[in-house]
Amino acid sequence: MISERASATAVGDAALITAKVEIRQVGRAFQRPDGDEQVALAGVDLAVPAGSFTSIVGPSGCGKSTLLSIVAGLIAPTSGEVLIDGRPVHGVQRGIGFLFQHDTLLPWWSVRDNVGFGLRLQRFPAAQIKERVAEWIARVGLSGFEQHYPAQLSGGMRKRAALAQMLAYEPDLILMDEPFAALDAQTRNLMENDLLRIVEQSGRKTVLFVTHDLEEAVALSDRTVLMTAGPAATVKASYDVPLARPRDVLASRQNPQFRTIFTAIWQGLSEEVDKSFGRPDAYEI
Repeated sequence: MISERASATAVGDAALITAKVEIRQVGRAFQRPDGDEQVALAGVDLAVPAGSFTSIVGPSGCGKSTLLSIVAGLIAPTSGEVLIDGRPVHGVQRGIGFLFQHDTLLPWWSVRDNVGFGLRLQRFPAAQIKERVAEWIARVGLSGFEQHYPAQLSGGMRKRAALAQMLAYEPDLILMDEPFAALDAQTRNLMENDLLRIVEQSGRKTVLFVTHDLEEAVALSDRTVLMTAGPAATVKASYDVPLARPRDVLASRQNPQFRTIFTAIWQGLSEEVDKSFGRPDAYEI
């Protein structure tokens, strides 16, 4: 077993690496129905290196999805700032792909039309749209289903279509919020491997991935960031995941190093989960 001190990478040290995303002292407060203020995030500092796969884990309600939405420009921070490529984020920007837990496929459009939606919004030439749509439908394994509608697809196929829709316009930064949570275990493993393969084959994409599944975070990531319990959640620690790439998620879980990293993070995570439920003792594994 390794200690949290030995396994955790100081968040400040990560800033020394070229950062795609810089989160500086970000806070976010919401007004409750009774008029009082609820502080979701407080003083979050995080640097996401360019070309890295970074996962964020933490107890339910710690503001992981809120933080991802702030990075995406969907909501503004109450305090602090987010920079992408050194430029402050003010609203939704091009070059960012966002995959939600629930897909946003339009039910009245075919797979082909849905995959090309972002390209049409960004006014790509028709010939380029046709070429990219065909390419990405093939890359996610949906060849032959181009004319199918979302209601005619399985959950895994819908997720593949949503992934192709996001990746077709080749975003440099990919934000993913529990994208595979609703899938069965077998389909989820397939989608995780597909994601790794596509990201690795597409060059140095930067991925920021929110999940409740610690095994998923370790299997996919170069680094796993642990959030404290809310309210006023912040970053507790950041752990390097030095498993070799290219990676297979099932094979990674059989690696003794995987268990060592998982255990180190779990100790910190269980402490925060206990805090969120008001329990004094952390779980042992």
